[in-house]
Amino acid sequence: MAKTRISISLEQDQAERVKQHAERAGMDVSAYLVHAATRQMAESDAIEEQFAEVDALIARAEQVAEGLPVEREVEPAAELTEQERREVEEALALVEGRDRQSRRPGHAA
Repeated sequence: MAKTRISISLEQDQAERVKQHAERAGMDVSAYLVHAATRQMAESDAIEEQFAEVDALIARAEQVAEGLPVEREVEPAAELTEQERREVEEALALVEGRDRQSRRPGHAA
């Protein structure tokens, strides 16, 4: 199989690190870089394959969302009347288990 030459540019410290790692792996720099790139590509392919269904689901959801009407801004609620405030406080008291005197049932004052 014919080989193609690819030229890359590295900072000096990067080039030195690549050379050191290649030597430790018992490879020349070219073989080391090809091995590293091939490994990275295989990992990326595996990840893409694993998440292909999720990516397709997201794409379908985005297509559906494009057809939905834009939500209108909700106007802020008007101020509560004094009666409405009391009703809210009473409801919260019930949820929290307090009686009208702010005591929890079964607890001494």
